[in-house]
Amino acid sequence: MTRIRPFRRAAVGALALGLSLAAVPGSPASAHGSGTPGFGSNVTVFDPSMPVSDIQATLDATYAKQVDNEMGTARYAYLFKPGTYGTAEQPLQIKVGYYTEITGLGANPGDVVINGKVEAYNRCLGSDPANPNCIALVNFWRTLSNLTVNINGAGQDGCRQTANFWAVSQAVSLRRTQFTGGTLSLMDYCTAGPQYASGGFIANSKLPNTVNGSQQQWLTRNSEVATWSNAVWNQVFAGVTGAPDDAAFPNPPYTTLPTTPVSREKPFLFVDAKGKYQVRVPAAKRNTAGTSWDDASGRTIPLSDFYVAKPGDSVTKINVALALGKHLLLTPGVYDIARSIEVRRPNTVVLGLGHATLTAVNGSIPLDVADVPGAIIAGVTIDAGTKESPVLLRVGQKHGLGFSSAANPTTLNDVYFRVGGPHIGKSNIALEVNSDDVLIDHTWVWRGDHGVEGFTNGVNGDTDRWKTNTGRYGAVINGDDVTATGLFVEHFQKYNTVWNGERGTTVLYQNELPYDPPTQADWMNGSVEGYAGYKVGSKVKTHHLYGAGVYVFNQNNPSIHTENGFEVPQTPGVKLHHIMTVNLSAGIIDHVVNGVGEAADTTKVGQPVFVADYPAVP
Repeated sequence: MTRIRPFRRAAVGALALGLSLAAVPGSPASAHGSGTPGFGSNVTVFDPSMPVSDIQATLDATYAKQVDNEMGTARYAYLFKPGTYGTAEQPLQIKVGYYTEITGLGANPGDVVINGKVEAYNRCLGSDPANPNCIALVNFWRTLSNLTVNINGAGQDGCRQTANFWAVSQAVSLRRTQFTGGTLSLMDYCTAGPQYASGGFIANSKLPNTVNGSQQQWLTRNSEVATWSNAVWNQVFAGVTGAPDDAAFPNPPYTTLPTTPVSREKPFLFVDAKGKYQVRVPAAKRNTAGTSWDDASGRTIPLSDFYVAKPGDSVTKINVALALGKHLLLTPGVYDIARSIEVRRPNTVVLGLGHATLTAVNGSIPLDVADVPGAIIAGVTIDAGTKESPVLLRVGQKHGLGFSSAANPTTLNDVYFRVGGPHIGKSNIALEVNSDDVLIDHTWVWRGDHGVEGFTNGVNGDTDRWKTNTGRYGAVINGDDVTATGLFVEHFQKYNTVWNGERGTTVLYQNELPYDPPTQADWMNGSVEGYAGYKVGSKVKTHHLYGAGVYVFNQNNPSIHTENGFEVPQTPGVKLHHIMTVNLSAGIIDHVVNGVGEAADTTKVGQPVFVADYPAVP
């Protein structure tokens, strides 16, 4: 049954304001012609006729501002028109900092060629020269997509010339990208140690010889890879040509699916042969492998059909535009959202550039998606505000009467959540999915374990964070037939993930339990010690999970126990494949799943406790 009433009401309200579709502001007139749209000062469009030195200087200046700006408000997108940038003698070597997107504007990744590199390095966080603590564990919030990199390290030091380094962790997306002429390393081995990195995501890309190195967990989906070396805890491949075999699991701990159960590639902006800006929206697919660059299915939407929003725009105007049939493009920046942005029409596209961030104000739900098929939310970050929100992104109403489509699922691509970090944050639930047939394609749902919330009292800082920076549930999935490819959820104060819907599937799950419960009494689920990092509801009959890890680091009180990393109903249709728990040096997970598996305690720091299959395969 279609839920028509909400957007009919919105449309009537828009007409009452005397607005027509053509009169909705935010869509620049130049988008109808060949000029560069009015994306605002935080979007830069490069043309191959520009001097390489000028492009390099622009990107270097932004990197200098963003390399350490982990909790800042600046956001940037750099878009490259079709053509070639850099030469063998003068390569374009791009370093990508926080909240920065590097994207080609071609219809195909081969249309934009970077002769040089696009890189992310370790941050050295220690002040002691003898122990600089160089890591990628907090290299979050950056995007690379839709181009080809011919790797060229000319002019770099000897170690830097050995690879294109992409040393990143959560909330970092690499899509529709091809690397040629060298090695891709997901670990920065050129700095001092410990060189740790904590996971990431690649989709629809063509990769050379790839060094995983210290990456603790990673999902590569619908791609091609020449070779892949090393696995730490949890390396997952779905629909990847050339992926390593997983027959020897857990030595090494690879999980390899021949195809991806459900996929829809992220919408992308491009410039057509006439110089007009368009948004390509790929179709959803089932049981696919390899890249889909030449796939003609899907649709192309002219940018003139989008409301192009900038920070400070009225949510009322945005909602009127959406109600009248516009799509929404969010340019880089931080948007204070005191009432919900409402996506009510089927097939609406909301696309963010440069990690556009919606911040809840006065306990709002920043983004509310109706029970309709085909809505797509992509490239958006959602922050909790200082007053508790019931939820940060809601997809469908609980017990709603909407309809869905298995062939046209509502899709979330690269949607990130943050509760605390740049400021105190409060939410009950971060992501709530009530609709059926939803695809979650790469998300990081994070209750901040560090940040600038103003805690200054040393030993008690984590205790204060537990009481002040509050988030009870990370992802709550109530809809049926929901698929998640790349589900990263961390540090929530009750269940990080609760999956109540039938026939759910997750391909790669990564979780850290909260660091900061002050006492065991603060970390009790009734009479049970702690909350599992991944819970499947007791009434669920069918569920599949492939490649999952739950980690414990009870920094505030190392004596705290968590009974199980995973909690699921004991029924033949609920199957977990290649799961594990890991101790990061504090606290204890007593069992992997439902009382099965050894304890992840401090005698096994950094050593996963694996369960290959639950229930066990005869």
